Amino acid sequence: MTHEPKVWFDRSKLQTIRVVGLLIFAVLEPWSPLNLEPALAQANFYQDKTIRIIVGYQPGDNHDQYTRTYARFMGKHIPGNPTFFVQNMPGAGSMIAANHIYTVTKPDGLTLGSFGGALIMAQITGRKEVQFDWAKYGWIGTPYRAGHLLFMRSDAPPKTLDQLRQTGDPPRFSATGVGSTGYDVPCLLEDALGLKFKVISGYPGGADQDLATERNEVQCRAITIDGFFGREPFISWLNKNFARVWLQTERQRHQKLPDVPTVFELLDQYQVSDPKRRLVHTYLGLWGFGSMPLVTTPGVPVERLQLLRDAYAKTFADPDFLEDVAKKRWEPRPVNGEELGRLAKEVITQPPEVSAALKRILSQ
Repeated sequence: MTHEPKVWFDRSKLQTIRVVGLLIFAVLEPWSPLNLEPALAQANFYQDKTIRIIVGYQPGDNHDQYTRTYARFMGKHIPGNPTFFVQNMPGAGSMIAANHIYTVTKPDGLTLGSFGGALIMAQITGRKEVQFDWAKYGWIGTPYRAGHLLFMRSDAPPKTLDQLRQTGDPPRFSATGVGSTGYDVPCLLEDALGLKFKVISGYPGGADQDLATERNEVQCRAITIDGFFGREPFISWLNKNFARVWLQTERQRHQKLPDVPTVFELLDQYQVSDPKRRLVHTYLGLWGFGSMPLVTTPGVPVERLQLLRDAYAKTFADPDFLEDVAKKRWEPRPVNGEELGRLAKEVITQPPEVSAALKRILSQ
């Protein structure tokens, strides 16, 4: 007769086994089928879905062209390969679109928005039209941090900056509305450098401003450097000497504008006071959002927001996309959504004296 040996466990050994077992479970538990379910659900959410991008400008504007280009590629970088379509919602310097995305659209990650990065100034200066909180958008990315230029018809009477400071008949400057580059930049330059402009706001979009310039209804405008060199009619205007670039907002002269002074050079040239210098630096420093950031509605699940951010980043590294933008002579320098989200929280609260000064200048 054989006997099975008896095995005895003392209490200390049994406790050790229990602790080891709990540790193993803790390590493996996040990878269990039950815990993979939320991640899989998010990955499959976009299957057979359509994502709408609301653009706050007219068809054919720089904003619209850029958005329609990357919208053609983003879907293949999102699990489920959703389709994209672009809807234009112009008006009030893209304020209408920004308010709509914030207050009306569902927080499901199926509606995105692209509007002017300058709209942050509308909130900082307390514009009553603002219905959004800049820091609460779901930030996805921006194609580049925008440097701007100011151009003017070559046949406009002022021929030098000194004449532009002294003129009694300021050239007309086109803008879509308060909170847009076209409105803010001339106001800021007038306050800091003494340049004189008459801002004509209310244009629905870029195409209307282009036509107004050709008709000589307005003579000057501010636009991104990339936008000016990236599409018609600006390329032809420059080649035909119809338009001349007067200044740029880059800290160093852009390689395409080696003979055009920067705002910072002009601050030195005209010996601008320190308080006004600080306002210029504050305003231009907020352009870290670029001129055409992409966002989604506040409250979108973090997993979906991350999918959208990843897809945006992958699109701007996609060889087919890069080939397409190279043909358009665009030079994207994308900034990711995580960085934009951090920046939004940092800059939305300005010291009272800065907010008051900006409000005085930009709300004339």
